[in-house]
Amino acid sequence: MVSTGIVVLIAVIALLIGAIGGFFFARKYMQDYLEKNPPVNEDMLRSMMMSMGQKPSEKKIRQMMQQMKNQGKK
Repeated sequence: MVSTGIVVLIAVIALLIGAIGGFFFARKYMQDYLEKNPPVNEDMLRSMMMSMGQKPSEKKIRQMMQQMKNQGKK
């Protein structure tokens, strides 16, 4: 017969391993997802600027996208 203490210990260890593994799996999945599908793209930026009454130039759009990418890396 296996004592209750050993069963509880194995259950706690399995729970911790599952939680840690799940965390890293979810983190990797979200990083890949956001890399493939960025939250803001050039078309969205262009439409936001037009809705605010600005005429966006291509240079300004590219500068803003570069600033957002740099912010994401920090």
